[in-house]
Amino acid sequence: MAKFAARLHCLLAREAPVAVVIRRGPSKQVCTMLWDRRSDNFQVGQWLKGRIYERRCDLSPDGKFLIYFAMNGRWKSEVQGAWTAISSAPYLKAITVFPKGDCWNGGGLFTGRKSYWLNDGHGHSVLLDSKELTRDLKFRPTENFGGECLGVYYPQLLRDGWQLTSRTRVSSLEQLDVFEKALGKGWMLRKLAHAEVGSSPGKGCYWDEHELVHTAKDNKISCPDWEWTELDRKRLVWATKGKLFAGRMNDAGIFNETQLFDFNDMTFEPIEAPY
Repeated sequence: MAKFAARLHCLLAREAPVAVVIRRGPSKQVCTMLWDRRSDNFQVGQWLKGRIYERRCDLSPDGKFLIYFAMNGRWKSEVQGAWTAISSAPYLKAITVFPKGDCWNGGGLFTGRKSYWLNDGHGHSVLLDSKELTRDLKFRPTENFGGECLGVYYPQLLRDGWQLTSRTRVSSLEQLDVFEKALGKGWMLRKLAHAEVGSSPGKGCYWDEHELVHTAKDNKISCPDWEWTELDRKRLVWATKGKLFAGRMNDAGIFNETQLFDFNDMTFEPIEAPY
């Protein structure tokens, strides 16, 4: 059986220099980590034996709370096998729990430091509710992108400064959506977001690749192995092959490329949250 690199997805806090890294691998084990974006130090949060749907997760603006959608398939448990939870980042121990019982909808977005939108659809119940947080019942995404991962992921991208520039039905089994974000120095970051049935091994049905495009020089750098990337203040950060990198842009492209962390050799360990 082929061994795949760890899969990575990051959630950057909008008002604080921290982030949460969601590391997946093997397929039914996932770990969350705190990323201090000033020092580029990393701290393990907790592991889960199951799946976290990273595209339905969000980090509060100050980086203190994490909302996530998880599934372990234990359908007769109190969380009904799939659930939305809110925790104190970077840990997974829930302070708010909404059992779901299936994998439609789920997860959500923070609308403020202590307010959140639950991607409900239908079916969530309340198992645990924290008085620290308030569910925002008035918020609705400006566009509806369906009842799975894109219903959270695309509104999050639009909120965080990406522009949706095209939507293409490639085939009956694949949708390709293109997002762009300006990087400065004449460069544009382009995200090719795939929604595909029967994607290649090592990818889920939702997967991204990226390009760097210089708008003035008509120069393009393809980055097909970048599964996640974002503009972090004045630098570009990206994940590929289980590793996280940072670099800066000049007229020629990326310079000062630095590997921040290699997540590949991590293995499951039981960790108690400090609360």
